[in-house]
Amino acid sequence: MIVGIEGTIEKKEPTSLHLNVNGLIYEVFISLNCSAQITKNNIKLFTTHIIKEDSQSLYGFVEMNEKKLFDTVIKINGVGPKVALAICSTFSASSFAQIVNSHDVTMLKRVPGIGPKQASRILVELGDFIIENDAGNENFNSSSLEAALALESLGFKKDVVSKILTTCVSTETSALVKEALRKLQK
Repeated sequence: MIVGIEGTIEKKEPTSLHLNVNGLIYEVFISLNCSAQITKNNIKLFTTHIIKEDSQSLYGFVEMNEKKLFDTVIKINGVGPKVALAICSTFSASSFAQIVNSHDVTMLKRVPGIGPKQASRILVELGDFIIENDAGNENFNSSSLEAALALESLGFKKDVVSKILTTCVSTETSALVKEALRKLQK
């Protein structure tokens, strides 16, 4: 089982890397969040190695919490690696933990490939999904999470958005977005 990989990036696409490890090039599938965090040519990733009858796939993660999220979600019946990677691309591990804890089906339905039935099943099966808190990860309520997604879709960086949202006092999503945009303009 391959649990980590370190090498030089030969080719980078939004959802995959070709990683040269001492002359052997591996294809590693990554989330959009992971792809955004990769800035150097040499990289070390935590990996999940999935072996099926007809294929072997490597899924890479910069953060251990994202790997934990992926590993937890693929154990759910009906959720495969592609949907799990879509969840990792849509939400950070801390955001996902907040969604699960608040049983927010509408937020989970935003993930491509997840409908209302599957979203409900995921929330029931995960029950109390917990992550180890990093210093930079803040727990958001549903309004803050929606505001964060809206601001990120406008092209703002995730870390900048989370810093700004912690300084906002509004509680409604639209008011949070407006307040954050005003602060981001300064």
